[in-house]
Amino acid sequence: MRLAEILFCFANAAGLAALWAPLRGRLRQLRHLPTIPPLAAVAQVMVDGYRWPMIPAYALGAAIGVSWLLRVARPAHRSRWGRCVGMSIGIVVFVVSATAPVVVPVFRLPQPAGPYAIGTVTYHWRDADRREIFSTDPAARRELMAQVWYPADPGAKAPTAPYVSDATTLSGAAGRLLHIPGFVFDFWDMVPTHATQMPPMASTRPKYPVLVFASGLGGFRQSNMFQVEQLVSRGFVVVGLDQPYTAAATVFPDGRTIAGWTKDRVYPAIEQSITPITPAPTLGGVELPNGLIPYLAQDVSFALDQLARLNTSDPQGLLTHRLDLDQVGAFGISLGAMVVGQACHADTRLRACLMMDAAMPADAVRDGLRQPSMFLTRDADSMLLERSRSGGWPDHDIDETLTTQRKVFALSPPGYGYYVEIPGMFHVNFTDAPSWTPMAELLALSGPIGGKLGHEIVAAYSVAFFDRFLAGNDPALLDAPPPWNGVRIDKR
Repeated sequence: MRLAEILFCFANAAGLAALWAPLRGRLRQLRHLPTIPPLAAVAQVMVDGYRWPMIPAYALGAAIGVSWLLRVARPAHRSRWGRCVGMSIGIVVFVVSATAPVVVPVFRLPQPAGPYAIGTVTYHWRDADRREIFSTDPAARRELMAQVWYPADPGAKAPTAPYVSDATTLSGAAGRLLHIPGFVFDFWDMVPTHATQMPPMASTRPKYPVLVFASGLGGFRQSNMFQVEQLVSRGFVVVGLDQPYTAAATVFPDGRTIAGWTKDRVYPAIEQSITPITPAPTLGGVELPNGLIPYLAQDVSFALDQLARLNTSDPQGLLTHRLDLDQVGAFGISLGAMVVGQACHADTRLRACLMMDAAMPADAVRDGLRQPSMFLTRDADSMLLERSRSGGWPDHDIDETLTTQRKVFALSPPGYGYYVEIPGMFHVNFTDAPSWTPMAELLALSGPIGGKLGHEIVAAYSVAFFDRFLAGNDPALLDAPPPWNGVRIDKR
């Protein structure tokens, strides 16, 4: 809870006590305390802004104020029974009002450990040469939203960037995909990150290596800020993509919003890229014999084209001549990992590839990857435990995920392959989800490993992998036994 929220809850507690407790002697001076909660509610909204988990507290504060007014206007003797009932109801509502903002907090991201501060800027890109196959309009063209996080000098003064700037739109779309109320995440524009908006890029080095990030189906470009911020603080530029129709929602600068398709609607085209069948599925009247993944992987290649353009002349004046496009990598989670695997198979500009917890497309399974690659995943028992707690992960998906990852890893060139198995992880442990609520494990947003430790391990291996193959350093973590119990690393 934030300070204003805590103070508001204390005001409610004091007002409730003054309303129902017998006040005699000098304590009668406290009889007007119930006037404070309504004022505290107004102050909290003015300081922090409204958010829905505070609704029970707002309702309680208003009820306390109204009860006080009625008592002043019409003083009357209260029966002991009536006082007990009123007090019991007030206590129940108070417990709910104090619990809700704790369970659904304005959460904090892990503190980045690197020497750089973090800046961010967002771009809208349109590929005039590529049709948008999710649309039935043959004239529609593929568009992307891209957010760039980059190293900045510490102390640069700029506004703090929120976790999600278009939180209300994203929340509604994510709610439909996840079958939860659409308002659940609509305060995420209040969640601070460690990034600021458009400060100058750090002056320490002339250029910085670049990473492209792809989120999962129904995800969003900021879904892995625990990982992004650690990488940027260590000297990497990270470009997060919102890929229309597979992201939860893609919001364009002109106000257009494209909501993501549900899993059942898009999954056959994804599965076609892993295990092709005949006849092939179609999208927008276009047959996809190789499935959807190659099309989505073209977004990564298109992003590299746009980064080359920005490196020549950035209209924002931030990235010009500051991107080391000879040292480029990519990482992704779930569907994003499939996309990264396909992009790394097709585009030699990608020099290092990190895939998290997803089956690999048939092209990568057949040929392997030429670049250094790392798989961050978990064991079958962890997948089965996740299934028992939250559903999903049928036997076919477990076998397909683990088998295809292992096959691609086995084809890695000597010295280029890493397979990291982290027991106790659930699928969403590889995203920010465990940070969203302290109830993460109870809600199956985290496995037994817990959110903090899971994020620590994933971030440490991500930094070490890209540090070795894009920054030219020699991190000991990749060569030593894992310092965490149960974690296993296999190397080619």
